Amino acid sequence: MANTESIIQKLLKLAGITINGANPWDIQVHNKNLFSRIAHHGSLGLGESYMDGWWDCRSLDNFFYRLLRAHLHEKISIPFILTLKQQLARIINFQTKQRSKQVAKQHYDLGNDLYQAMLDRRMIYSCGYWKNATTLDDAQTAKLDLICQKLQLRPGQTLLDIGCGFGGLARYAAENYQTSVTAVTISKQQHDYAKNYCEGLPITILLQDYRDITHHFDRIVSVGMFEHVGHSNYNIFMNKVNQLLNNDGLFLLHTIGSNKTHYLADDWIVKYIFPNGLTPSLLQIAKSSEKYFVMEDWHNFGADYDKTLMQWYHNFINHWDELKKDRDSLFFRTWTYYLLSSAGAFRARTNQLWQIVFSKNGILGGYCAPR
Repeated sequence: MANTESIIQKLLKLAGITINGANPWDIQVHNKNLFSRIAHHGSLGLGESYMDGWWDCRSLDNFFYRLLRAHLHEKISIPFILTLKQQLARIINFQTKQRSKQVAKQHYDLGNDLYQAMLDRRMIYSCGYWKNATTLDDAQTAKLDLICQKLQLRPGQTLLDIGCGFGGLARYAAENYQTSVTAVTISKQQHDYAKNYCEGLPITILLQDYRDITHHFDRIVSVGMFEHVGHSNYNIFMNKVNQLLNNDGLFLLHTIGSNKTHYLADDWIVKYIFPNGLTPSLLQIAKSSEKYFVMEDWHNFGADYDKTLMQWYHNFINHWDELKKDRDSLFFRTWTYYLLSSAGAFRARTNQLWQIVFSKNGILGGYCAPR
């Protein structure tokens, strides 16, 4: 264990992190078994040991920013079991229709009170657009309007929202662009909330898998859902969108992106936050879409997710006294770790946020993307 501790200590120093140091990003170790746990279980061991209270850090987001910016995850040997999982993930479809519902039950159906406390007033659970925004509400409104502008929405058009969340985008498009919206989700709690939230508007909210949609639409959008599709289904997803989109239509894909191609997401995130999730790479999106679409625009504002996540974290902390009535300290540490480690990853530019606009045949005269 002493040798393992020494190796990890030296690696952390490369990122300016000191074990039991005085800086906010230094980790405070309460259980020396932490080092062997990390050596044997990688990121899963690091996350679970935090959940168990084996270590703390005053600025967890900066700890992960430094760790990832120094590429320490590339300098650590991957345990054999994780390598085996990566190989198996190449051939296993983790996102069949049945398995896809796991993320709804484990994450999106945790209780609307959590998301009402953490998110903006429209309950948008995806990256905000902070170019000219100073508040979370403003950033999310700017993001919704940016999407509508990129889709060139016009009154009377039909819009399909794949993975509609709590209905914020559907309502915004209907109210501000006079669009008729069909919105689908596999989360029962999101479906019920969105149905009530969008009542009285030309919006249909469906509790349905995207693979079962049959109608045609002028515009299609998917925000923060492609991360749940899985690499085995990327081609299926793109083919389905192509079938549903009118010939002169536009499709906007808003997704977290990975700098490198993977077939399995981080072990801790998959186990505790997003079961069966996977962030696609540029290559994976390009390969799955090239048979079906012309790529009109590719916009990266991943750095904005750092700001969004930090706002969510502060909201979570500020409302914890209300939320803890139905949740324990383990939930608190789990969500603290999730929100702050994610913020650090986007700050380090390990993760990206892409908005991609596709057409079926290419826009005559070209496409001009708003920013």
